[in-house]
Amino acid sequence: MADHDPVTKVVIPAAGLGTRFLPATKATPKEMLPIVDKPVIQYVVEEAVSVGLLDVLMVTGRNKRSLEDHFDRAYELEEALASKGDDERLSQVLEPVDLATLHYVRQGEAKGLGHAVLCAKQHVDGHAFACLLGDDLIDPRDQLLKRMIEVRNTYGGSVVALMEVPKEQVSLYGCAEIEPTGEDDVVRVTGLVEKPPADEAPSNWAVIGRYVIDPAVFEVLENTPPGRGGEIQLTDALLELAGRPSEQGGPVHGVLFRGRRYDTGNKMDYLRTVIRFAAERPDLAPELLPWLRRFLDELPAER
Repeated sequence: MADHDPVTKVVIPAAGLGTRFLPATKATPKEMLPIVDKPVIQYVVEEAVSVGLLDVLMVTGRNKRSLEDHFDRAYELEEALASKGDDERLSQVLEPVDLATLHYVRQGEAKGLGHAVLCAKQHVDGHAFACLLGDDLIDPRDQLLKRMIEVRNTYGGSVVALMEVPKEQVSLYGCAEIEPTGEDDVVRVTGLVEKPPADEAPSNWAVIGRYVIDPAVFEVLENTPPGRGGEIQLTDALLELAGRPSEQGGPVHGVLFRGRRYDTGNKMDYLRTVIRFAAERPDLAPELLPWLRRFLDELPAER
């Protein structure tokens, strides 16, 4: 295995406006929407912690203060629960406090994912880092981030997570042009296109919200003009790195992910995620599943 800069830090861009969930996200960050009783953002931080990444920078924006509050102490609530002897809920309240070392920086303007990542430059301080989007969940049983770090340790450069999507959905993602390596689940990325029309996509392997990125990306982002939608696209910067040799921050590899991924920024996927998570919980499933079956049986056939 080659000697590459170890990944020790995580950047979580969480400054988006959440327009797809209005009016719920007018005053509540989309990352704070609950999956049953735990906000999406806590699952994302737990994923980083599960592979030993405890230094987390969250890129936030205005009206995102509740993200910080969730990972901070809540003394009045803690005292109230303690006085009632409610140890179970007290433990749940304290759980996010000690998960990791959390830092925060604001993205002053909504200039795109690339700009949000650029806001992390000072904190990352010249090291490779993981980037986890705040509304994208990976099932903890699938260990995607661990595999991506392994690929970075082997090949250097940057690593993106790729998931095969139906052709009619490629216009919703950044799509990759790829070539095989000697490993079944690893490819070399030779091209990237942000949200292409279906007939112009280089493949139907889409970039999902997990990245391991070489610090050379910051120099590229600083010189990347606004792309699709008038925003600074991370995809454009990674495309530049894909063509570089290792001594200049390249190349870019992809991990072909065939596991369970939940897009909680999409209404239908969010609803599916809540149902799936609840159906697997031993405290909820015995009551939920029989009710759900009855509910579906009672629906009019025309629906």
